[in-house]
Amino acid sequence: MSEPEPGDYALQAKAAKVVLAPELNYHPPRPRSYAPRIAMVGAGGISAAHLDAYRKAGYDIAIICNRTLAKAEARRDAYFPAAEVSDDIDAVLNRSDIGVVDITTHPAERLAMIETAVRAGKHVLSQKPFVLDLDAGLRLADLASANHVKLAVNQNGRWAPHFAYMREAVRRGLIGEVISCHTSVHWNHGWIKGTPFESMDDLVLYDFAIHWFDFLVSIVGDRARSVFAGRARAKGQDVAPPLLAEALVGLDGGQASLVFDGAARFLPLDRTYISGTLGSLAASGPNLGDQAVEIATAAGVGKPKLEGTWFNDGFEGAMGELLCAIEDDREPLHNARDNLASLALAFAAIASAHLGVPIVPGAVRSLAAAVAA
Repeated sequence: MSEPEPGDYALQAKAAKVVLAPELNYHPPRPRSYAPRIAMVGAGGISAAHLDAYRKAGYDIAIICNRTLAKAEARRDAYFPAAEVSDDIDAVLNRSDIGVVDITTHPAERLAMIETAVRAGKHVLSQKPFVLDLDAGLRLADLASANHVKLAVNQNGRWAPHFAYMREAVRRGLIGEVISCHTSVHWNHGWIKGTPFESMDDLVLYDFAIHWFDFLVSIVGDRARSVFAGRARAKGQDVAPPLLAEALVGLDGGQASLVFDGAARFLPLDRTYISGTLGSLAASGPNLGDQAVEIATAAGVGKPKLEGTWFNDGFEGAMGELLCAIEDDREPLHNARDNLASLALAFAAIASAHLGVPIVPGAVRSLAAAVAA
């Protein structure tokens, strides 16, 4: 029996031929002519990213609504000076001249708002995470279908340039069938100190990781079979929720892992690696806006030069995809019904972290049940 060569163990890197990277459409989608009047409900912190992206895209924000009128006025003055403001949410949701509603409030209060808007015949973009309960989310998705409107979730990470390019490469079959997907995020999440986010004990696996669970679902569909997760407090952290978390996802014919190091104060790093039967994809960089992507196949390795950043291309993409779906009368890529698979992974991960055992996605139906596990 012959001894293996060093390269067989990947101890020596083999030079790969450099080729032109495939040109893929990863930019935020834009409707051809559909230009509805849009209402934004909620003028909290994240609304600034929405409005900045919509201003750049030229979308018509007709009214900004918030229970504290001064917050709505501040957002209007900063981004859409010609927009109206209101503190009457029900009146705004029922206005006949509004075609699309962007609801950016927190999940618990958002549920009733979405229902009111859908019953009024409005298309809705819901902030993420979508709902606190999978069955409640399914009911809203069914209600949207019954009322012939589109209901989408603002999973804006799908239109981060590196994620959008990688997803399109997978969708076009450039790397064959996905075998594995591994992500690791090393950022300082200590910015939550003193904010409402600090009260969320499972913040990392719920509000933060939902972007990466959603990206995983966007490339593997319904192949997830189990989730085994854990969480821990980092030495020296001074915020309430555990800042360290990880999840192993068993796939039909594959595997995935997600690692979140929310206590990394130095040398931030964000990596994504996808292997397939015909090739691999990799992205790496220090932040949301600086990611280098590679695609490797039998032909060689390509390095696309991507434009844009997650903030705010992601937000432009989430609204743009909804508008395109309305214009084309199809389901948006980030439709609410499909997004429940992403939430099912998050709930399963939280329950697994509490119980210390693998959980089948969908077996835990709500955030409350996951936390109580």
